[in-house]
Amino acid sequence: MRFPWATHLVILVNGYHRWLLKAAYKRLIQELGKLGVKVNRDKTKIVDLTHGKTFSFLGFVYRRVKTRRGKWGVSIVPKMKARTALLKNLKEIFLRHKSQLISRVIELINPILRGWANYFRIGNSAECFGYIKDWVEKKIRRHLMRARKRHGFGWNRWSRDWLYTTLGLYNDYKVRYYQA
Repeated sequence: MRFPWATHLVILVNGYHRWLLKAAYKRLIQELGKLGVKVNRDKTKIVDLTHGKTFSFLGFVYRRVKTRRGKWGVSIVPKMKARTALLKNLKEIFLRHKSQLISRVIELINPILRGWANYFRIGNSAECFGYIKDWVEKKIRRHLMRARKRHGFGWNRWSRDWLYTTLGLYNDYKVRYYQA
């Protein structure tokens, strides 16, 4: 089976092997040509991360950063646009189901959170996950307090553990590193 197009592809070359960049690009064009795939040269770009530039690819932003050990590496974080879209979607659910039981709201948001976290659980997503987890907890607490016609978030009323164990709120926000 032959496909006449390739939708997405990224090749990362470190600064030490910069000479390899042109050779890799040339070889890519040759190999894709053998498969009958044409490269759209208007959409194809070469980004040099050593000059502070970044690029986005499939919902992630790639940038060059210094690692904890002082070496240069590539940071892969979810795009702000992806996080904003998730929060907007969740906000609509909370607004539409204000008068519903919290169990119904959690039943609706858990699959969305699970899908989003599973897609973005690579790279350096921990900070973004922390923000989302805190935001969802706050919304759940606010929903519970409104159901009791009270103000605030109920920080002393319900523990974080209770939200996850008793209510069954999604809690698997760990970044996973897979070994090939």
